[in-house]
Amino acid sequence: MKIKVICIGSLKKSPELDLIQEYLKRSKWKIDFKELPSRSDLSGETLKEAEARAILDQAQGLPLIALDERGDVPSSRQFAQLFQDMQNKGHSQVAICIGGADGLHESVRTQAQLIISFGRLTWPHMLVRVLLAEQLYRAQQILAGHPYHRD
Repeated sequence: MKIKVICIGSLKKSPELDLIQEYLKRSKWKIDFKELPSRSDLSGETLKEAEARAILDQAQGLPLIALDERGDVPSSRQFAQLFQDMQNKGHSQVAICIGGADGLHESVRTQAQLIISFGRLTWPHMLVRVLLAEQLYRAQQILAGHPYHRD
């Protein structure tokens, strides 16, 4: 499985980046974080529209999962099953997007095949990347039958 994680903003050298790199190194899946520049010259709905265009350009042709606080809250096993279902449908690649600080534009939500949330709490965008990297690794381990995940 190839996964393209599309993010607004860039993560500099930090403990968060170290954690992400550790999970990517462990994973058997090819996971690529594509960072898109944030636009400090725009704000409000104009900013969200510009970010949406950039996200959708990167996701072109791939099934898209959007991370959004208003999305469904799957368990780790349900999250893993999403990838198994995609593989069963013949998809070897998927895109996952993390919006900017103001959230996702409705056009991204509309085009996403699935919208999920990591809970109703608000998470800093850089920590969401860590959470996602870990959950992708966990999903791969669950599907491989590895005991990393415990119910």
